[in-house]
Amino acid sequence: MSSSAKILDPAFQGAGQKPGTEIWRIENFQPVPFPKSDYGKFYMGDSYIVLQTTSSKGGSYLYDIHFWIGKDTTQDEAGTAAIKTIELDAVLGGRAVQHRELQGHESDKFLSYFKPCIIPLEGGIASGFKNPEEEEFEKRLYVCKGKRVVRLKQVPFARSSLNHDDVFILDTQNKIYQFNGANSNIQERAKALEVIQFLKEKYHDGSCDVAIVDDGKLNTESDSGEFWVLFGGFAPIGKKVLSEDDVILETTPAKLYSITDGEVKIVEGELSKGLLENNKCYLLDCGAEVFVWVGRVTQVEDRKAASQVAEEFFGGQKRPKTTRITRVIQGYENNSFKSNFDSWPAGSTTVGAEEGRGKVAALLKQQGVDVKGMSKSTPVNEEVPPLLEGGGKMEVWCINGSAKTPLPKEDIGKFYSGDCYIVLYTHHSGERKEDYFLCCWFGKDSIEVINILLSWNEISCTICPCPFSHSPSSLCS
Repeated sequence: MSSSAKILDPAFQGAGQKPGTEIWRIENFQPVPFPKSDYGKFYMGDSYIVLQTTSSKGGSYLYDIHFWIGKDTTQDEAGTAAIKTIELDAVLGGRAVQHRELQGHESDKFLSYFKPCIIPLEGGIASGFKNPEEEEFEKRLYVCKGKRVVRLKQVPFARSSLNHDDVFILDTQNKIYQFNGANSNIQERAKALEVIQFLKEKYHDGSCDVAIVDDGKLNTESDSGEFWVLFGGFAPIGKKVLSEDDVILETTPAKLYSITDGEVKIVEGELSKGLLENNKCYLLDCGAEVFVWVGRVTQVEDRKAASQVAEEFFGGQKRPKTTRITRVIQGYENNSFKSNFDSWPAGSTTVGAEEGRGKVAALLKQQGVDVKGMSKSTPVNEEVPPLLEGGGKMEVWCINGSAKTPLPKEDIGKFYSGDCYIVLYTHHSGERKEDYFLCCWFGKDSIEVINILLSWNEISCTICPCPFSHSPSSLCS
């Protein structure tokens, strides 16, 4: 675990240890684990932190952290969610991609975690203005959008909310109606049926009736008649009125800003990777999307300050709510970020063999392992790179004659001077691609040099993507 974990909130202890979704709600300005039975419920008066952990073939983990801000949450709670997100990232090794999610403007990635949809609810945890309360069932009208992921938004229960282009769901105490606009998409109609089934099971104990009402088809069927009676009788409905949700923001020429002592200053000149210093934070304004770039050797407090500065800077410009804000760490930039630079080297930089061994040596030394003699040439920089502090997969084999014996996890770090070992660390490098650090450790009293070299060759050929065998000296990791 990162040394920075000492300053982290205890609520994050053990986070990201297995694939899946984890959620915390901000309560009295502290993150509190949210019950799994309530995943998918988001109260409009609250802010949440959502961690999505995914596993790669090599066993290492990738992290996406989202902080969700309800439309009725206080500014202080939203700010707390943003700061605590950075603390959570620190305990995960400081390499997660972070996303800000505003209610009603969530990213497809965020929505994909919850099947079939998320349901924003009125109220919130005690925060000085309102509390969630159990109320009598009342009719609710939703507009249901999305072909792959569902965006469910509650709209006023009124005939004026209906139109010919969208699919609507009317949830009443005894029956759920699906109203298909004449111009609505067939995929959205299918997704709406999934949502109805979810509502039926979640809020009606699976026992209420379901009815389909098609726009423009006036017939004597009771379902259609009942539907229109709820709106005061049938009458023509109007055309769709464009809202902020329907506005597609244009991407503008990117502008780069540096963040120094809480001040935002534009960086002049052609955008190139060389402008980004690893001890600083930057803002990249692309119009429709804003990135906060964090240098890998910056401190946690500096990262918190950069996020606050970004919120204040763009908040003062009254940007549309649909503007996306994404935070990326140096070495883990996504293609969307890199595409804005004129001179960003293609592909990720390959780490040299000696540098790779040095990094693993530093990683092992942090765990209390004697690493003398691991690197035979240049001195090892024993400061553990932030990107290797956690989240990767460590495998160690002890060489005994021609056999390789895997060490149990509890024995990793116990090296005997009479033995030789092979250490493989699987992690993710630039562009979140899987990468490997492979090294061997020679006990000062060991005579297994030949066998460890043969075993090294076997492992190197297993992890290398090319079809040829390699000697240890030619391994590109």
